[in-house]
Parts: sequence; C-alpha cells; structure tokens
Amino acid sequence: MKVGILGTGAFGVSLAIILNENGHKVSMWTKFEEEASYLSQKRVSPNLKNVVIDSKIKISHHFRKTVKGADLIVIAVPTAYVGEVSKMLKKHIKSNQHICIASKGIERDSCLFVYDVCHQYISSNQIGVISGPSFAIDVASKVPIGLSLASKNEDTIHIIKSAFQNEHFKLRETDDILGVEICGSVKNVIAIASGMLDGLGLPISTQAMLITESLNDIKELIAALGGNKDTILTFAGFGDILLTCTSTKSRNFTFGQLIGSKKPKAEIQNYMDTTTIEGLYTLHSIYQLIKNKEVHMPIIDLIRDIIYDDKAPECLIQFLIQK
Repeated sequence: MKVGILGTGAFGVSLAIILNENGHKVSMWTKFEEEASYLSQKRVSPNLKNVVIDSKIKISHHFRKTVKGADLIVIAVPTAYVGEVSKMLKKHIKSNQHICIASKGIERDSCLFVYDVCHQYISSNQIGVISGPSFAIDVASKVPIGLSLASKNEDTIHIIKSAFQNEHFKLRETDDILGVEICGSVKNVIAIASGMLDGLGLPISTQAMLITESLNDIKELIAALGGNKDTILTFAGFGDILLTCTSTKSRNFTFGQLIGSKKPKAEIQNYMDTTTIEGLYTLHSIYQLIKNKEVHMPIIDLIRDIIYDDKAPECLIQFLIQK
C-alpha cells in the first residue's frame, strides 16, 4: 500500500514509522523546504530523541508528489492548519483514495471539529479519524498502543486498519465520529486543569477527582451534540483523558503546571510562544461552541478564567468540592 502523510511533526513521524514497519511505501510532506531537507539528510526528528527515520520513508515539500497515487492519505498537521491542507488536497485527491485524520481539535473561528473542516472541502465519506492514548515517542518506540478508529465507511475502516494494525498497534472501530472528536479535543483542555492541580502541589488523588468529574461532563457534551455517550469509555475517551491528564509528557499538562505553580508570566508566555499547546488553541473553540449550543460545562469557563482573566488556580479546588 502507498501512504502519503501530510505533516512531519512528531506524531506524523511516529505514524510513518509504524506504516514503514508494516511494509508500506510511505511519503511525507512538509510545506517547509528547509525542514524537508533536514529530515531527509539527518533522518531524525528534533521532537523524537534517538528515533531514526528509515531511509525508505520519503520526505519532501512537494504536495502533489506526496499524495499522487496514494491509497491512503494521513492528515497529521496541527488543528489550525487542517483547513489549509484540506483545501490543497481538494485539488489533487481522486475518488479511490481514502483519508485518515490524525489531528485533534476544533477550528477556532468556525468551531468545526477537524472531520467537518476536512469534509467541507472534500465531499467524500471515505474519511476516518484515529484518536486515543498515544504520545508520539511511545508510538515510535513500538510499545503496545490502542486507538479508536471512527468512520462511516467500511472500506475506509478496512484500509486504515490494514495500513496500521500489527502486533503492537491496535485500532478499535466505531461509527461515532463526533464522539471520538469531542473526546480527542476536550481532553487537552482538561489536561491543562490537571496540570494546574499538580502545580498547586496536590496529589494524583485530586487529579483523579477532576478526571472523574470531567468524564461525566464530556459524556453529557457528547450526548448534547448528537454523539454516543458510550464513546467516553473507549480509547478515544477514558484512555486518552487518563493519559493526557496524568503525564508530564503532555504539553497541555506541563502548561497547566506552570500556571498552578505560579511561575512568572514571562516564563509562561515563553512556553506558549515556543510550544504547540493544542488544549490552549481548543479552549477558545470549545468555549464558543458550548455557548453557541447552550450547553452547560462550567469547568471550561473556569479554565478560561484562570488562564485569561487571572483567576486564582486554587479556584479549581473549590469548584471540585462544590460541583
């Protein structure tokens, strides 16, 4: 199988490693010529220490060359760029090609989930979404990983599973695209709050309290927006929330730690400027979305108030007790 990956970030590279291991012909695209040259020559990603990119994996900044003839096209760019990439892909995609979205989040201005962002440019049902507990370094290290795979198309599910699954990489299918996307987006925001609790010096017991309350809130959000409540119990739901909300490998968690421990504003701003914090990007969108849909989710309001209105992170403690 020929696979084209759009995006050369850490997660995109880790997926390329799995696909290459499975014997597929893998090409990767980045819009930056310098990055393509660096990765092609050095064969290592700056974000994945000690992980070698096999020479069989092709890397270039030629978009058309990457997607031409690919059986499967994987979108693995930050949420903010899914629209731009989908618009480019619209010009080249053929009817026999399938798409796997590995990005998570909600587009800021439109409040659309990434599947809908892609679908507004590419009118096809041959689109799947993968999401679940999986740091890029763990995927690249080939440890056992389980993800949810959501699609309405059986052929797309078959293609994606055939591409990725092996003895250590598992995909469990569902047709609840919306539920999977809600979980994959909101968990990054909740991870910021969990990091705040850690920064305040509170133990994992308190983080577990936050996670439990958040699981219930997310379950109700899924139902309110038309998804399946049971999705909260999948890899994309509980699995990903547990991982992201308890690990210092999570950039969202680390960002919350900085706020909870009351680091200087300059240090926090520097982290924001130099790090891709998907939860921070998603916070704007999910805040607006729940307002538009008139859904009650006060934890989102509180996280926003702490980050942008200088509300004390200690308010999280009172919130959890009184909730």
